[in-house]
Amino acid sequence: MSYAIDVHGLNKRFGAKHVVRDVSLQVERGRICGFLGPNGSGKTTTLRLICGLLTPDSGDGRCLDFDIRRQSDEIKRRTGYMTQRFSLYEDLTVEENLQFVVRIYGMDRPRARVGEALERLGLADRRGQLAGTLSGGWKQRLALTAATLHEPELLLLDEPTSGVDPKARREFWDEIHALSERGLTVLASTHYMDEAERCHEIAYIASGRLIARGSAEEVIRSSRLVTLVCRGPGADQLARRLQSAPGVLSAAAFGQELHVSGLDRGALEAAVAPYRTPGLEWREVAPTLEDVFIRLMAEVEEGAA
Repeated sequence: MSYAIDVHGLNKRFGAKHVVRDVSLQVERGRICGFLGPNGSGKTTTLRLICGLLTPDSGDGRCLDFDIRRQSDEIKRRTGYMTQRFSLYEDLTVEENLQFVVRIYGMDRPRARVGEALERLGLADRRGQLAGTLSGGWKQRLALTAATLHEPELLLLDEPTSGVDPKARREFWDEIHALSERGLTVLASTHYMDEAERCHEIAYIASGRLIARGSAEEVIRSSRLVTLVCRGPGADQLARRLQSAPGVLSAAAFGQELHVSGLDRGALEAAVAPYRTPGLEWREVAPTLEDVFIRLMAEVEEGAA
C-alpha cells in the first residue's frame, strides 16, 4: 500500500497551548480525505505540520516519501496548498497571478501553461480582470488553479469553500474528484457534512486529538448511535426539553423535524415516550454524519469539563 501521507504521534504547542496531540494519520495516494472538526480543533496546524510549513515538537513521518522534518523543502515543491482566505494578489489580474505562480516554481513554457490553465477552468474570458474584483466562486476557482498549476502530487485544502454558494461548491468538488482520478491525493478540511460525504474517507479531530477515522459509513456505524426522528406540528420545538433527558446525547431540529440520538435504545425510547402524542410521527432512522459529530463534540466538551 502506497501512502502519500504517513505520520505518527505529531505534537505541536504554541506556548502553553497544546494544539496538536499525538496525531497519527495515513492517506493512500489518489484518495480524498476529509478533515473535520470544530474551530480551533487543530486542523490547520496539522495540515501545516504535514507539508513542512511547521515543524512538530515531537512525532515523525513521511509525506510523498519525504521525511517531514529533514526534507520539508521537497514536500513543499510537490504540494499545492489552498487556504481558507483568498491569498493571491488582488491588485494583479487573473493572468498575472498565474504567471507569478509559474515563475515561482520555475516552470517551462510559462505563457502556454497559463493559457492552458485559463482555458481548462473557464477563466480565459476573465484573464484581464483584477483578482480582487472576482466573486467568491471565481476567486475560489482561481485559487484552485494556482494551487494545482505546478502539477502537485498532494493538494491540501483549508476550508476551501467557505463563503461560496452551493452551485460553486458542487462545481469545486467535481473538479477535486477529476483531479483525484488523475492520481492527485487530497486532504481537505471542511465544516460541510455534504462535502465530507463526497470524500473517500474522513478524519475527525477535536481538541487536537484524532478521534474518528474511516469512510463516512464506517464512522457512522462505529458510533453505535440510535437516532429517532419526530415530525409533526411543533416537533422542532421539543429539542430543548429533550436535550437534558436521561439517555439523550443530542436533540437537534432539522427544519420541521427533530433528530434525537442516544446509545441505549431503551433509555432513548423512555425519554421520548411522553411526546408520542397524536399528530407527532416518530420513526427510527440511520444516524447522519451530523448526528455523529454532534455526539463527538459533546463527548469532547464533557471530557474537558
